Amino acid sequence: MMNAGRQTPDAQRETGSVRRPASGIKPVFLLMGPTCSGKTALAIEAVQSLPIEIINVDSALVYQGLNIGAARPTEEELALAPHRLLGFRDLTEPYSAADFRADALSHIEEIHANGKLPLLVGGTVLYFKALVEGLAPLPEADPQVRAEIAALADAQGWPAVHQALAEVDPVTAARLKPTDRQRLQRALEVFRLTGRPLSAFHAEHHTTVIKNRDGLSQFSGLPYPVLSLALAPRDRGWLHEQIALRFRAMLDAGLLAEVEGLRQQTQLHPALPGIRAVGYRQVWEYLDGQYDYDTMVERGIIATRQLAKRQFTWLRKWPDLQWFDSNDLSQRKALFELLAKNCKSVFS
Repeated sequence: MMNAGRQTPDAQRETGSVRRPASGIKPVFLLMGPTCSGKTALAIEAVQSLPIEIINVDSALVYQGLNIGAARPTEEELALAPHRLLGFRDLTEPYSAADFRADALSHIEEIHANGKLPLLVGGTVLYFKALVEGLAPLPEADPQVRAEIAALADAQGWPAVHQALAEVDPVTAARLKPTDRQRLQRALEVFRLTGRPLSAFHAEHHTTVIKNRDGLSQFSGLPYPVLSLALAPRDRGWLHEQIALRFRAMLDAGLLAEVEGLRQQTQLHPALPGIRAVGYRQVWEYLDGQYDYDTMVERGIIATRQLAKRQFTWLRKWPDLQWFDSNDLSQRKALFELLAKNCKSVFS
């Protein structure tokens, strides 16, 4: 758990490095925000004139084959600004927050070694948290235990797995839905391997954060100073409207055909994390005949709005997060200038 703080807009304008980081260690930049807020466009623009490289922090975009529905940057955009951790994972392979942390740390080190600074861009706050907080010391996956849990699910259904977890770890069970197969399996696996509930491990794992003299955040779980930025519209109604427009635009651009193509791959099924991503799940269920087209559109829009709400909830707790209105050109410029100032403080 992190100790959180939020700066006023006036204080945010005054924050930023004016000299080389006190530790001599190069910083990491985080650009967060709700879905559909323009983070990717701003990051691509920044790459054109600043010594930065982009690392993707979107749990859908790590997978191969998720393009239209995940708002993957176009090939033209990627030619201008390559993204690391983009479209490299097979849809049949799970990708955890621990996987992301390990991969991101490796890429951060490589970017620093190349004489640039990493800009991590996306809306998967769980990945951002794993990066800066570190992870509780959990046991590695055990194929035999996982097979036993899968057998229970096959015989009695995932609600039975949820009930089994509730009996030994009611705290974790209370926050997981019976349909959340991957997390249910992992939580029950941890208990069977250690005799301790997953919630106990998480309760013991604490992260502290302090401000260094350059105004950057130093998290105890990350060996680099951090500049945390959020791009989001002040008008929530505008965001809801944009979400609806974008989902319909994705359908017009061929999202149905994209999901049809995924369904032709016999190894894919709707329980996979990538297929359960917002938008893909609703289209898959529509193609399964679970509801009509208009209902699918409505559900896709609602699910995306709910995602944005969860993202706002997480971000409001983020320490030292500097907010910028995505609909205010002067604030977008201020965000860009803050990135530029911090780059200059490192390389001047």
